[in-house]
Amino acid sequence: MALMKAAIFVEKNRIVLDDKPIPEIGPLDALMRISTTTICGTDVHILRGEYPVAKGLTVGHEPVGVIEKLGSEVRGFHEGQRVIAGAITPSGHSNACLCGCGAQDGAGTAHGFKAIGGWKFGNVIDGCQAEYVRVPDAMANLSAIPDGLSDEHVLMCPDIMSTGFSGAERGGVTIGDTVAVFALGPIGLCAVAGAKMLGATTIIGVDTVAARFSVAREMGVSHVVDFKQGNVVEQIMALTDGRGVDVAIEALGTQTTFEWALRVLRPGGTLSSLGVYSTDLSIPVDAFAAGLGDYRIVTTLCPGGKERMRRLMSVVASGRVDVSPLVTHRFRLDDIEAAYELFANQRDGVMKVAITP
Repeated sequence: MALMKAAIFVEKNRIVLDDKPIPEIGPLDALMRISTTTICGTDVHILRGEYPVAKGLTVGHEPVGVIEKLGSEVRGFHEGQRVIAGAITPSGHSNACLCGCGAQDGAGTAHGFKAIGGWKFGNVIDGCQAEYVRVPDAMANLSAIPDGLSDEHVLMCPDIMSTGFSGAERGGVTIGDTVAVFALGPIGLCAVAGAKMLGATTIIGVDTVAARFSVAREMGVSHVVDFKQGNVVEQIMALTDGRGVDVAIEALGTQTTFEWALRVLRPGGTLSSLGVYSTDLSIPVDAFAAGLGDYRIVTTLCPGGKERMRRLMSVVASGRVDVSPLVTHRFRLDDIEAAYELFANQRDGVMKVAITP
């Protein structure tokens, strides 16, 4: 039995590198040899036991690589082709897909959660922090990397860029909007870039890390608010002359940032939630205008699938958005435990790490 190296969830606070069999593939699958992947904040939730997965699972959901082997029924691709697959892998023929919501393909009850959506890699099937990964429904999920783009150019497409852009899209950002983005990590910064592309003319970024502020300005932030330097809601309301924002994008997943986002909305504004929450949320009655403020609260699981990946890589290839500065550290797969230690503790100015087998 041929073996590969893989990052495996063992128990709370333990993800280790170990040997596993190279995945077998079915007729509609593809075997991808990973050339670059990364660690997501959701993987840290798994590491800390805040999001439950099965012991022995290979983690990771952001694959960039080369087709090693194709299932007998897969058409339109060839072995040796450079490809990515989205973190979300819709089948293309499920009820959710046919209703136009492929991100929720597979939603049901698992691991104690009612709706996990279409997130399979590193959640309900083995993921891609490994030398190889099985890509299900390959024709719906593989997307060829355009010539001239490096692995790191497209590394954000499978999840971070798709999620951040979707926060702006689902929030309905339009020309002339004022948008507040809460937390300027990689997803928040991609939300900034997405909001700018959709026409927002004033973008307020909330964080406290000075290095993130400089990157945020490069990506389109007009004003920065340091949450350690005063009341966040008051600062944003002052910046908007008391009007509030059209769209507030919550990109961290905490009660505090969710509540701030709700409190800075203009009447009829939209709270677009991207964070992965590990505890119950409460909605303050005054911030919610007792349910009478015409507010919208929308959530997003990053859109996946072949066409979404093609579009995102097209944006990168056009030069309209450069997300490569988000990669601040690089590790070999052999050193992934050290990569987790750095990323989980947010040391040394880390934003995203590139992992190469």
